[in-house]
Amino acid sequence: MPPASRVTPAPGQESVWDYPRPPRVEASGEEVVVVLGDEVVSRTRSALRVLETSHPPAFYLPYASFLDGSLVPVGGTTFCEFKGSASYFDVVAGGRRAARAGWTYRQPSPGFEALVDHVALMPGAMDECTVGGEVVVPQAGGFYGGWITSRVVGPFKGGPGTTGW
Repeated sequence: MPPASRVTPAPGQESVWDYPRPPRVEASGEEVVVVLGDEVVSRTRSALRVLETSHPPAFYLPYASFLDGSLVPVGGTTFCEFKGSASYFDVVAGGRRAARAGWTYRQPSPGFEALVDHVALMPGAMDECTVGGEVVVPQAGGFYGGWITSRVVGPFKGGPGTTGW
């Protein structure tokens, strides 16, 4: 059930309450740049956005766009009811290590095959993430990997009191 405080989008904005469930994957032609340890870890115009009701978009960047050696596989998996089993990476650059801050779906569930060879990142674990030149605000809560820009409105799942959304 959506919260009573749903924000009405202005022209040029999207409401996360208009995103589907199950999520949709769509291409983004905007430039996405990720910085860690004062190094550009990834720069691409070939990102994918995963759009799910109540969540800001999660950006999945092509594996090939990452700085060599910046993605270090680590143990453990999690399971998403829609996308399947996720494997994790530490992200390493410029003398910094962001533990388990990246994940991928090597064999995603049907309907999410586009995510193969793409990596999502927790924007709050990076020094900076930008979309189209705008600095991203990380989704609250530390569990979800949504990227908030001025083009999306909520309220967003992840903060206190949002568990039942």
